[in-house]
Amino acid sequence: MRLIRFGAVDKEKPGILLANGKRLDVSAFCDDFDEVFFGNNGIEKLQIWLDKNQENCPIVSNDVRLGPPLMRPSKIVCVGLNYAKHAAESGMSIPDEPVLFFKATTAIVGPNDPIIIPKGSKKTDWEVELAVVIGKKASYVSESEALHHVAGYVLHNDVSERAFQLEQSGQWVKGKSCDTFAPIGPFIATPEEIDNPNNLNLWLKVNGEEMQNSSTSDFIFNVQQVVSYISQYMTLLPGDIISTGTPFGVGLGLTPPRYLKDGDVIELGIEGLGTSRQTCIAYK
Repeated sequence: MRLIRFGAVDKEKPGILLANGKRLDVSAFCDDFDEVFFGNNGIEKLQIWLDKNQENCPIVSNDVRLGPPLMRPSKIVCVGLNYAKHAAESGMSIPDEPVLFFKATTAIVGPNDPIIIPKGSKKTDWEVELAVVIGKKASYVSESEALHHVAGYVLHNDVSERAFQLEQSGQWVKGKSCDTFAPIGPFIATPEEIDNPNNLNLWLKVNGEEMQNSSTSDFIFNVQQVVSYISQYMTLLPGDIISTGTPFGVGLGLTPPRYLKDGDVIELGIEGLGTSRQTCIAYK
């Protein structure tokens, strides 16, 4: 199943995307894709409901905006330096354990919404990432049980302001959490849609030029390891997002470095998870 949310900003409704590209409104089943939905076997119940009611679901026009495919979660936990080549291009050692940081949930926007280059920014960068959506409360979960706590997978652009992140004192969160810095979607693919999350091609282009093209098979820490590891330090709630890191090819790692500017267009995608497109707009 592919979960979408559609409509105007802050007025999105829940829907599904069929294999033929048709979008269906499922707001007759639930109010939203949120912690309550994911935590109460919402995906399984929705499938049962659809078996009886799909023909009666209103069709959503392709002209209607896609929003983030889930309501704002309790947290976004990100894994840094999770591809060996990205660690090398960043001039950092391969970590012995997952590097964790938070990204503010207020950064979340739809897959095709604009990215606002923040006030005072000179080093806004791109990062295509596989994100994991938690489906069942997870605390002290083993690696062997980790995937049982996953509701699905989603495309994420972990937009980052490198000066805020690396050149100013404090933690990485400042450079990760600016408004619009977390475009996610177009849809959440439930686990049966993805054969192996640890072997997916992912890519990103800026103004049509390919900047990133790699595979999650190059993970230092795979999805099971990351979910289990994070759950040792905090409870993961249904709907929480884990972003699993970006491969090589970010602007910071180029010679000379290259950063986003007003008018730049970013396109990105992950095998089985669709594509997204964002236009950069300078803060005014």
